Amino acid sequence: MLAEKKYFLFDIDGTLSVDDTLYDGSRELIDYIGAIGGRAFYITNNSVKSRKDYVAKFARWGIETTESQFMTASYAACRYLKEHYAGEKLFVLGTPSFAEELKEYGLLVTERTGKDIRCVVVGFDRTLSYEKVEAACELLFCPEVDYVGTNPDLRCPTAFGFVPDCGGICRMIGAAVGREPHFVGKPSAEIVTLCTEQVKACPKEVLVVGDRLYTDIACGINAGVQTALVYTGEAKASDLRDTEFQPDYTFENIRELYDDFRKSRGE
Repeated sequence: MLAEKKYFLFDIDGTLSVDDTLYDGSRELIDYIGAIGGRAFYITNNSVKSRKDYVAKFARWGIETTESQFMTASYAACRYLKEHYAGEKLFVLGTPSFAEELKEYGLLVTERTGKDIRCVVVGFDRTLSYEKVEAACELLFCPEVDYVGTNPDLRCPTAFGFVPDCGGICRMIGAAVGREPHFVGKPSAEIVTLCTEQVKACPKEVLVVGDRLYTDIACGINAGVQTALVYTGEAKASDLRDTEFQPDYTFENIRELYDDFRKSRGE
């Protein structure tokens, strides 16, 4: 039941905001969650920004957060790469912020090719150049070099529509090299677990909220918690006819979710 929810795990782009604009109702819902003794988490597949960057971005919106509330694709990549490639050299196709976050996690990062590269890591890169793509392709033609992507999202919402996300960039590379990466962001259930373990949440208290079926809604389903889809990003109502990832709730936008959540609690 919606009234039982205390811990909301929000996607950001296309769900709470677009570019630097916060959607109507987002701040009110986040404030209300705190007022009832709950907690908001942010589970974004956007690897352009680090957790520190997101804390600063939310502060500009007047929303106080801590790094522990953000489970980003870049943070998930840090954990995965530390576990599997500690001490190994990684070629990174990503933003300077992403590369810096990997370095701060103690990983060996380079933007140069070489025989000592162990893995190619691709993120959502707003600084993408053909030279970076060419270098990644050169490395990926070596079968001993592994391939990791931060997230499978094909496109990222913007104010004018969409731009290619990490999954879209990887499709371009895949068309050339005939390889697909291991993705570490949503829809992995670990993203949800990293949040809920902090507050010792019961599954019935948790709601994953997003705009994309194959990442956001699939993530909640994989974690065994309920999900809510908003129609302010990628997914449309017609998409529900042909997907295995069926949300428990659907809303036109965050404002409608906020209003319905309050009504469910008798307010």
